[in-house]
Amino acid sequence: MSQSSVGWGDRARGHQRVESTSHSGEPHRWPGPGPNYPAGRPDFEPPPPWARPTPTNGTPPAGVTGLSPLGPKTAPAQPPTARGPWQPRRGVLVALAVAIALVAAAAGASAGVLATLRFGPALIATEPPEPDDDLGSAGSALPKPSSVAEVADAVLPSVVQIKVSSSEGNSSGSGFVIRADGYILTNNHVIAPAVKRNGTITIVFHDGEEAKASVVGRSPSYDLAVVRVKGVGPLKPVALGDSDRVRVGEPVVAIGSPLGLTGTVTSGIVSARNRPVTAGGGDSEMSFINAIQTDAAVNPGNSGGPLVNLRAQVVGVNSAIATVGDRAPFRTDQQEGNIGVGFSIPVNQARRTADQIIRTGRAVYPVVGAVVDVRHQGPGARLGEIQPGSGADKAGLQRGDIVTAINGHKVTGAEDLIVRIRSFVPGQRVELVYTRGGKTGKAIVTLGEETG
Repeated sequence: MSQSSVGWGDRARGHQRVESTSHSGEPHRWPGPGPNYPAGRPDFEPPPPWARPTPTNGTPPAGVTGLSPLGPKTAPAQPPTARGPWQPRRGVLVALAVAIALVAAAAGASAGVLATLRFGPALIATEPPEPDDDLGSAGSALPKPSSVAEVADAVLPSVVQIKVSSSEGNSSGSGFVIRADGYILTNNHVIAPAVKRNGTITIVFHDGEEAKASVVGRSPSYDLAVVRVKGVGPLKPVALGDSDRVRVGEPVVAIGSPLGLTGTVTSGIVSARNRPVTAGGGDSEMSFINAIQTDAAVNPGNSGGPLVNLRAQVVGVNSAIATVGDRAPFRTDQQEGNIGVGFSIPVNQARRTADQIIRTGRAVYPVVGAVVDVRHQGPGARLGEIQPGSGADKAGLQRGDIVTAINGHKVTGAEDLIVRIRSFVPGQRVELVYTRGGKTGKAIVTLGEETG
């Protein structure tokens, strides 16, 4: 099948799967980017002030590989079996089929995908509430922008390495403390092997102390998870910044445990905002990220670690990288690493999801209540079946409508629409512009919710 749901539990059908290799040599499956991304994407820049929400991976072009999950060095439980290369779907991102790769405990993704819509509320839309949580510590921030060395001194005590052991093997990623009583934020794909295969999670702190952790909850839809340690501390939480205020060109610092090297600090700038990234986290899990792009070096094992500004405030959760290679894509002997294109989950989204997990043990994401036809090559996203009684149904949307904009931002294709939806919260109202029979219409949709 070739349709993607934006509401019915948000299943995206028809995504081709590609195969890549983790550092264990074990092949992994990974969804390719959306079809026919244009070379120019004006919607990558910040929306106008009124449209901004409140805080809160055929043969590719020469030397370019396709989407792949990318894990840290892994000791597999069994010797890997080499497989032949896959032929990933072509996707154009900045004029090239760029590979998006997870950068922690590698796990494949499936064709069963959950969908959603983004960018600031329409003029008539409701806005999400201001953060009302006890996450992070404002006192951990520096009083003014400082040097990378000073930022590292401030943040390193709050960053941890996460070791995962399961029947699949051993792997590692990164995370950071968000509450003094032991709550740690990371990526779902970092800890998923322990959850699915009855494994164990060990936290290694900056001073070398180790402690076992339990999973509080996780969100495959946003590729986020919260784990907790007890009997350790008090711990130093990070300061949480405002990802809506991040500017292209702004200096940032990435901290984590790439390739198992704990306490690694790299620096760069924010290269772009609002990059639609489709990332996988397991055999039946897939994430849609409206990502911050950075050229700070991010490698396997950095997943779940913080991207911080020069005031030592976390602005993103490092999650994925782009890769290139000079051989056939996704061979078992191919190594993947930093090429200066990394992607982070905006901290406003991460904060909202982490708070939901800590409060309720689960996370929710917004849905429209329609299926998106991934066969449609754009521009716009064509709707398929409309769920009776859903927000899309009540707003008068019909099968075959082509959504061309959401809250003033152009929609280039199915994946783009899904990513934008995910950036809202359930209960918000969004304005969709669509075409039907050659005529343009507008619909105000109240977003529903699903758990995941």
